[in-house]
Amino acid sequence: MFKSASFFSVLMVVLLNLSCASKQSLITQKPEPEEARPLVYENVPSFINFPVTIKLKDIENQTNAILKGLIYEDKTIEDDNIEIKIWKQAPITINNDQKFNGKIETILPLKANIKYRVGTQALGVNLYKMSEFNLNGVVTLTSDIGLSNWKLKSRTQLKDLEWTESPSLVVYGKNLPVTYLVNPAIKIFRAEIEKSIDAAIEASMDFKPNVLAAIEKLTVPFKMSDNYESWLRIVPIEIYTTDAKLKNDQVLLNMGMKCTMETLIGKQPESKFDAKNIVLKPVNKMPNRVTSNIIAVSTYNDASKIMTKNFSGQEFGSGSKKVTVKKVDLWHKDGNMVIALDLKGSVNGTIYLQGLPLYDSATKEIYFNNLDYVLDTKSQLIRTANWLAKGLILKRIQENCRYSIQPNLDEGKQTILNYLSNYSPIPGVFVNGKMEDINFQGIQLTNNAILAFLKINGEISVTVDGLK
Repeated sequence: MFKSASFFSVLMVVLLNLSCASKQSLITQKPEPEEARPLVYENVPSFINFPVTIKLKDIENQTNAILKGLIYEDKTIEDDNIEIKIWKQAPITINNDQKFNGKIETILPLKANIKYRVGTQALGVNLYKMSEFNLNGVVTLTSDIGLSNWKLKSRTQLKDLEWTESPSLVVYGKNLPVTYLVNPAIKIFRAEIEKSIDAAIEASMDFKPNVLAAIEKLTVPFKMSDNYESWLRIVPIEIYTTDAKLKNDQVLLNMGMKCTMETLIGKQPESKFDAKNIVLKPVNKMPNRVTSNIIAVSTYNDASKIMTKNFSGQEFGSGSKKVTVKKVDLWHKDGNMVIALDLKGSVNGTIYLQGLPLYDSATKEIYFNNLDYVLDTKSQLIRTANWLAKGLILKRIQENCRYSIQPNLDEGKQTILNYLSNYSPIPGVFVNGKMEDINFQGIQLTNNAILAFLKINGEISVTVDGLK
């Protein structure tokens, strides 16, 4: 997003249009770069919050995928003289029924087989008599919901059981209605049904794997610009979430991420995602805004390659005064940026300029306040190409070395908006949002890179709809 090359195109045109008629050789002393140290800078954390909406239909689908066929079985008859098997007869439906004060209502069609043993065993003689009950009905359960350890937790209670056919007792191979005997037995297996529903909802709505999978995809550096090979990298630090709430046909919760953001120039950087180092924290409330502090990092080496690619070989001048830029190099020295231009044509050799890039927040322009030749280059130009050393030319260079970054900020904003327009990092998860203008905060030079500091405010929302 920080197009250094465009800035230097202005410098090149002004400087190289002023060439001399005859070929002149320059032998200038190179201002040696400072010793490169590891790139260290303070990266102010960003806070990205995003409300999450989960359709009850997704919870229903995931619950049905987990609860299939036989959902409970008690094979031990010796402890309480009862064996129980419960099957899911048809798909479970889950909705928000206001008559239960906004709790989740679960409708479970079931079939139950109960074997009941009556009698005793004496002197090694089995005196037991077995009775078998077959039940078909629809169970209605209600659940309070919450969030615990990144899993949707429910506390389910059986509220109603409506028989689709009368329960029967098998006596000597014949089915006899015994409703009055079966209803008291419901309390035996109701707790198991409640536990099964809670376990299925918890298993189907474990957010941690999905959240980490989505974040891992979002933290893969993505290209912001092909021309300038710029990449945005997000490094998460902490993930937050509020408790879950039920509203209409949706479960709502707020999530947030504390992270660092940076753009880098050159080849695709490595992802710094490490699930083991991410802290998951529950919170009571979350701000409803996104505050992103981005550092645009352009190493001098990468910036030099891009400028050489864009400007090397181009011819500047008029008539017999023509100069070609063969190579451009940048580095840092004594708090300034050194600009080395290898020239061929009416002037052959390398000239060196130095200055400190500044930012004008009113005009959104980057400029050099005190651009000048380094001392040895100025001395050589006075002797061999005095027209390049004149103060008037430097003034014209400085006046024209103003580069508006507004188009760059607009381009960067549009690139980010592409990831806020129904972007789906994983199937069934959709990201939407809006953002304000990107604000340029300033520039910092280090031993081996140019740092541009940006700030973005906006809003993001995440919808879970059709989760696989």
